Amino acid sequence: MAKGRRQAVRHGYVVIDKPAGWTSHDVVARVRRLVGERRVGHAGTLDPAATGVLPVAVGLATRTVEYLAESSKAYRAWIRFGVTTDSADRDGAVTSTVDVSALTLDAIAPALDAFWGEIWQRPPMHSAIKVDGRRLYQLARSGVEIEVEPRAVTIHVLRIVDWTSPVLCLDIDCSKGTYIRSLARDLGEAVGTGAHLADLVRTRSGPFGIDEAMSLDDLERAMIELGWEEIAYPPDYVMRQFTRVALSLEQAIDWRHGKTIPLDGLVGVTPVIRAYDACGTWVGVGELDAETGTVKPVKVIPVE
Repeated sequence: MAKGRRQAVRHGYVVIDKPAGWTSHDVVARVRRLVGERRVGHAGTLDPAATGVLPVAVGLATRTVEYLAESSKAYRAWIRFGVTTDSADRDGAVTSTVDVSALTLDAIAPALDAFWGEIWQRPPMHSAIKVDGRRLYQLARSGVEIEVEPRAVTIHVLRIVDWTSPVLCLDIDCSKGTYIRSLARDLGEAVGTGAHLADLVRTRSGPFGIDEAMSLDDLERAMIELGWEEIAYPPDYVMRQFTRVALSLEQAIDWRHGKTIPLDGLVGVTPVIRAYDACGTWVGVGELDAETGTVKPVKVIPVE
């Protein structure tokens, strides 16, 4: 350890209800100050205008962020028809307007059928995707337009909540990498009126729902009144979809030295496993070699 740098003493996830106008980086910076830890990150960027579930990882939880980032997400989205913007959301410059006073839900509902299941989606120019080392939003701000390659995403749920012309409210459950702004844009094109994302709330990220989310002010109070252990989810909480493997005392020692561990008699093991010692303490993440029936440690959690 570098001289003068203390080891993190707080580990786990806090689930923040991101306020409108804040970037995800802003939230991370505030959490870093509130919990007094340097190693803090988030799983899944939310646009500044969006609100809702933003899981923030602290300490050793940052080593499981990649697994949470792979999880599905859920949103409540408000899509306004008849107005398009260059960013496909309300923060962009208006690029076209159309009279939609005659538009009905009966005209919109059939168009939704094309957005179920696995679809190809073109990310918006105003996004953080990198092309030749530069993010798309940086190119867009410079006035550069490029053809963005479409990506395969999966829409698991697409449910109409409300129609109050000209705004459609939807509940959406989708795979990682789905841009709700692109969905709004493409739905508007399918209907023939154009549309943009007027508002967005993320209601779930992996196992964390909106009911678990707290405001930054609530986090500050909870740190004083309850303490970290009472409000944080453990680092391995986001890995419950993976097989849990209990190691013997000898295996746990080998594991901490990075040695491959034989797994006899296990059936239906996921390709990624979470390992625990004989006391039930999480000791890391491993990858299964199905041919040899062994697990190789890929993330070893140090003993505190």
